[in-house]
Amino acid sequence: MTRRGSRDGTHFRRRLFNADGPVERILILLVIAVVAGITIGLLMPKANPTVGEITGEYTASGTAAQTLQQLTVDDNQRHAGYDRDLFGFRQTDDDGNGCDVREDVLARDLTDVRYRQHGCKVESGTLADPYTGKTIHFVRGARTSSAVQIDHVVALENAWRSGASTWDQAKRYRFGNDMYNLLAVDGPANQEKGSASAAYWLPTNGAYRCEYVARQIGVKAKYGLSVTTKEKRAMLSVLHGCPAQSVPER
Repeated sequence: MTRRGSRDGTHFRRRLFNADGPVERILILLVIAVVAGITIGLLMPKANPTVGEITGEYTASGTAAQTLQQLTVDDNQRHAGYDRDLFGFRQTDDDGNGCDVREDVLARDLTDVRYRQHGCKVESGTLADPYTGKTIHFVRGARTSSAVQIDHVVALENAWRSGASTWDQAKRYRFGNDMYNLLAVDGPANQEKGSASAAYWLPTNGAYRCEYVARQIGVKAKYGLSVTTKEKRAMLSVLHGCPAQSVPER
């Protein structure tokens, strides 16, 4: 069986070489050149950082970009010793309402929230997921609660590598339960992200990427965390497309 791609390619070559005249051939060749040029122009800055610097791929303005430039760049980050439990996630109740920070984030980020009777635990609600753009109807239950998860925008392991390994327990607990660094998001998207920095993972919802990167920058600035060279370039590349992006208020 002849594949469609092969047939299409053969048809195109026949059209090129059997064109009515030299003008048509020239026009076809020009189209090929333009398409190739656009493809190279889009891919080269991503593949080669030097090309990105020359083409302005990593040039950005706005307060988020300005704050990013103030962060320390460290490509020799400490990996050893990380343990998620060192950050005490959900082990505090800073507002004294009797519920941990997961419940507080669900209450903040969901709409049409319903609580369990006589309590602050969220029973159900609707999430406009920032990472995927999907609408998720959350219902608490053993098989359903994981549909909405709480993400550390700057992942705990990323924080450990970029400075938190030197903190005392009190500061790690503050970071681990800081609502400025927490978002209710689509469960599978959160699992896919894992501990990745902006150099290796960005939301599939392109409309949210600028705000996502800006919040990461805000969190890192708040806690004095560093970025790697790749991470910084990835952030600048995103901010290049949103020059007025500011850091979210704390």
